[in-house]
Amino acid sequence: MYAVTVHFTLKSGQHAAFLPLMVENARTSLREESGCLQFDVLRGASDDVVFLYEIYTDRAAFDLHLQSAHFKSFDAAVGDMVADKIIQTFDEVIR
Repeated sequence: MYAVTVHFTLKSGQHAAFLPLMVENARTSLREESGCLQFDVLRGASDDVVFLYEIYTDRAAFDLHLQSAHFKSFDAAVGDMVADKIIQTFDEVIR
């Protein structure tokens, strides 16, 4: 399995617009991408922090996610809402 975490810091006042788009992206990924096993959206203590925890079958499944129409649409829609984004990937999930 392959894990991805994303830490978003949103620009002030963008939380209400960002969150529904993020949740829809996660739901669509789970529904349409067979390689997407888990996609959690977590809200931080403040409204400007959103954290993602995603599990894919492998790196190739994540690469397919990045090429999907729904991800590209989401990414374009939220670009101006994001102040900072930190992405980390993990090659192994130990259970």
